Amino acid sequence: MRKAELKVGKRRLFKATTDSRHSLPVAKNLLNRQFATAEIAQADRVWAGDITFIPTKEGWLYLAAILDLHSRRVVGWQMAGSLETPLIAGALAMAVGQRRPQPGLLHHSDRGSQYASGDYQAQLAKAHMICSMSGKGDCWDNAPVESFFSTMKRELVHRQSYQTRTEAQTSIFEYIEVFYNRQRLHSALGYRSPAEYERQHRQRQQEQQQLLIAA
Repeated sequence: MRKAELKVGKRRLFKATTDSRHSLPVAKNLLNRQFATAEIAQADRVWAGDITFIPTKEGWLYLAAILDLHSRRVVGWQMAGSLETPLIAGALAMAVGQRRPQPGLLHHSDRGSQYASGDYQAQLAKAHMICSMSGKGDCWDNAPVESFFSTMKRELVHRQSYQTRTEAQTSIFEYIEVFYNRQRLHSALGYRSPAEYERQHRQRQQEQQQLLIAA
């Protein structure tokens, strides 16, 4: 193997982030895998959230993220050393604060205890959101967020060896806000970044409104 310049692929660490073994109420899967951007005509109509893990020498760092499925933009995120409900609550608060969505937004997640908790459901109700949850143990029901996490780990996390959680947080912040949302091209968006896709969509809407007014 040395002569052929081959290296052994290291097995990636795994950490479960979903605990669906609880007695909390579970919402129906209203999204039903309707992920195509063409089917979601406006921004802030459908959001999807999930949690992943990042290994550091200090221990696990957990990342909760919320994507707008219209543009695949990460509209809210939060990182912490614990899987408790405040992790996802922080991501949702950030998304609501930045985007100010209208009532009726569909919020999709897995059926883990964090998302099913009374505190988080109250937060959704306060924002007038409709709750949707994946089927039990079915990661395909939340494929866009799973795809984002997979991309982030392939392009960033698996190439790093983070010494501290703070180091990992800085790196992931830069990836999401500087690169992923504003620069990374997506095939689902016609090879545009989420920010550019949203900008062009708003521009088309304004042009159509002007045409209607002129008519």
